[in-house]
Amino acid sequence: MTNPTNPTNAYTVPSVSISTARTGASSKANALGMRAMQERAYAKRGEQYLLIKSPPASGKSRALMFIALDKLNNQGLQQAIIVVPERSIGSSFADEPLSQHGFYWDWQVAPQWNLCNAPGVDEPRVAKSKVDAVRKFLESTDKLLVCTHATFRFAVEELGVQAFDNRLIAIDEFHHVSSNPDNKLGSQFGAFITRDKVHLVAMTGSYFRGDSEAVLGPADEAKFETITYTYYEQLNGYQWLKSLDIGYFFYTGPYVDAVTKVLNPALKTIVHIPNVNARESLKDKEREVNEIMHGLGEWKGVDPVTGFHLVQAHDGHTLKVADLVDDSDAARRSRVLTALKDPAQKNNRDHVDIIIALGMAKEGFDWIWCEHALTIGYRSSLTEIVQIIGRATRDAEGKERSRFTNLIAEPAAEQAAVAEAVNDMLKAISASLLMEQVLAPRYEFTPKNIGPKEGFDYGEEGYKDDGHNIGVNTDTGQIHVEINGLITPQSPEATRICKEDLNEVVTSFLQDKTALERGLFDKENTLPEELTQLRMGKIVRERYPDLSPVDQEAIRQHAITAMNITQQAKLALALADANSDGITQGSTALLDGVRKFVNVRDLDIDLIDRINPFDAAYAVLAKAMDEKSLRQVQASIAAKKVSIPEDEARELAKRALQFKNERGRLPDINSADAWEKRMAEGVAALARYRAQAKAAQAQGGSGNG
Repeated sequence: MTNPTNPTNAYTVPSVSISTARTGASSKANALGMRAMQERAYAKRGEQYLLIKSPPASGKSRALMFIALDKLNNQGLQQAIIVVPERSIGSSFADEPLSQHGFYWDWQVAPQWNLCNAPGVDEPRVAKSKVDAVRKFLESTDKLLVCTHATFRFAVEELGVQAFDNRLIAIDEFHHVSSNPDNKLGSQFGAFITRDKVHLVAMTGSYFRGDSEAVLGPADEAKFETITYTYYEQLNGYQWLKSLDIGYFFYTGPYVDAVTKVLNPALKTIVHIPNVNARESLKDKEREVNEIMHGLGEWKGVDPVTGFHLVQAHDGHTLKVADLVDDSDAARRSRVLTALKDPAQKNNRDHVDIIIALGMAKEGFDWIWCEHALTIGYRSSLTEIVQIIGRATRDAEGKERSRFTNLIAEPAAEQAAVAEAVNDMLKAISASLLMEQVLAPRYEFTPKNIGPKEGFDYGEEGYKDDGHNIGVNTDTGQIHVEINGLITPQSPEATRICKEDLNEVVTSFLQDKTALERGLFDKENTLPEELTQLRMGKIVRERYPDLSPVDQEAIRQHAITAMNITQQAKLALALADANSDGITQGSTALLDGVRKFVNVRDLDIDLIDRINPFDAAYAVLAKAMDEKSLRQVQASIAAKKVSIPEDEARELAKRALQFKNERGRLPDINSADAWEKRMAEGVAALARYRAQAKAAQAQGGSGNG
């Protein structure tokens, strides 16, 4: 669908467009009333420590109900405590008559034990009554309590971890927790694991917990049984939604002028305006909301029942706009929130048209009709981006397409703070690239000719010993791809990482500013191997220092292969889909792109290492961004080129030694092959660093004499 209010037609250059099979599997229930993800989680209900990684709208809350009730009724636990990040999410754990759908028990929380409904905010000075309530619950014979992260934190501080022995503690939106010692909930979580007297269920819609900071330390994480249900499985199994577009749109001038270019009033939309301290903000949030509404049409007043603004659009119909930004009138704001949460209106598509928010309407906010999540400026957290996109990925009757658009301020030639603008832009692009990885099918990489994998379909001709073998598991959405020269992980932990946590590694890579800058904007001076081998290698070693060098290299290879195959698949689809104007339209399933890329040649790890992981992103960027600004950014990045740092020289020298073992000679600094030349330069640079260190040591020694 072309946006009639968008003269530049921003959606003709989406960053990625995922199309799905619409199998309906996500919403089909088994005899116990469980959907696919819930059934998978319930199968592991006997585990003491469970980590559920599953996207928004996949039914994590209901999965927890099934697991908790079994632990209470069959596993001997006294009570279950459900911990949510904010009070509004407590409604996800309201009473459910599960037995009506085939389960053994119903979910019933006594009114006094859903503390999310109790008055008062979660601050130390007013939290005492809620801590007292937790104490009374622990002393009672009742089974279920729901409270916020803050209430639980205060309760543990006052009552101690031992007070919760023999209970289930389930933490929703687990990515709020961190292994950082300053994160109190994270420290308490660690204390529960050390004491080992409770059962823990952690749930998150994020595939990269904690962003730059880990949620759990490696030793603690190894104790958890992980249930992973991917975005790809979720979307592929929907009944209605068949495509999701994720893109960025560059603008100059005030962002409120650009919003109307990408905001189609015909689409149900959540607009997240920038924080007042953000560079994009006009420093007047009420004015920003008013200007967005003015761009939509003529304001006609406020609905007295819902508190929604009524705006007559340019085509004559009346839009209902919910303003969650203006907090000057508590009564009006409460009226708006109540109207948005009205269960009687959940299935009414016409209840509201556009929601404008600042910090709200992200995680746990369920508006199934949302078709477009529009956010201005980069968000500080990649987890937050996933949560915002999750608002638009609910399945609803007749809703076939949804989209996420990130409005990014284009670095202009006259701007003094070009570096700041570039930094924001890189973070936004990083988020877009990460979402492409999250949305892609899970890969199962193996060395060449290892044989077909059980449960995978290799097409009409089947698996061939001399073929470009690509197998698809239609139940899980996994894709099996064979790679020549791929190292197989040796240890159980490295095997787990390659199966479960590649997106965590890719996230770290995409948060590496040097990799982004050089890969996107300094292509002439940056060799792909510097990114795929050196930068990714450094990230893996720092992330998993206790693994062997063989396992570290195996993880590096798997991570860069997953990223490059996804990006090259996108590029292959873009080329195939380009119309006569050379503009990319929405693609078919990403699997088609994987086939196009893999079938071109016999894939080997050396070939993958020679691909710049940002090539596809640059192709989109070059179309979406003003050429003059693009050149300016490239010049500013290229100017930062520095000599080879010592840690990079050391890594190049290791690669040079590997080169010598394979070819019987060291790399030649005069070689026509750019990567061989760079390895030789690394060897020379390391020799200089060692000579300097030796000289400094000798000088120090003679000085002491």
